[in-house]
Amino acid sequence: MKNVVIHSTSIVEGGATVGKNVTIGPFCMIENGAEVGDNVNIGAFCIVRKNVKIENNCKFTAYCEIRENARVGEGTSMGSRCTISSNAIIGSNSVIKYGFVLADTPDLKQGSVKSVQGIGDNVLIGANVTLMPVFSIGSNSIIGACSQVRSNVPEGEIWYGSPAKFFKKNS
Repeated sequence: MKNVVIHSTSIVEGGATVGKNVTIGPFCMIENGAEVGDNVNIGAFCIVRKNVKIENNCKFTAYCEIRENARVGEGTSMGSRCTISSNAIIGSNSVIKYGFVLADTPDLKQGSVKSVQGIGDNVLIGANVTLMPVFSIGSNSIIGACSQVRSNVPEGEIWYGSPAKFFKKNS
């Protein structure tokens, strides 16, 4: 038995796949081509766009949007009001607090959207952080609350501020 609980006000489109032991809260939308792994909890008012892959054991609190073709690694959790841009890759076992925005911006020359490269494994991101386009956060890093990341954060470092700056190694 799959043991899937989908609130009566939520929509899971026919082309989406949902794993075992999944809970989808009220007023959610899971679009065609989305893949939701096992033991996932999706809170109220979340939107999972086309071709998103959410691996096992993830948790999204409420009001999250994960845009087209993004991938969220196993065991990652996100607080309320997080937005993940198209094509982004979020690593495994990361904790992203509320109000996080992984920004994208139009590429006026190409007429397309540039997306950030991604977030590594075992990353902790504080509340109300913005990661600007085309930048990445390396594995085992910590980003302080209310930071705006405008450059690549190497693996294993602690950054904070607006703009975010290196503080120290994460030992």
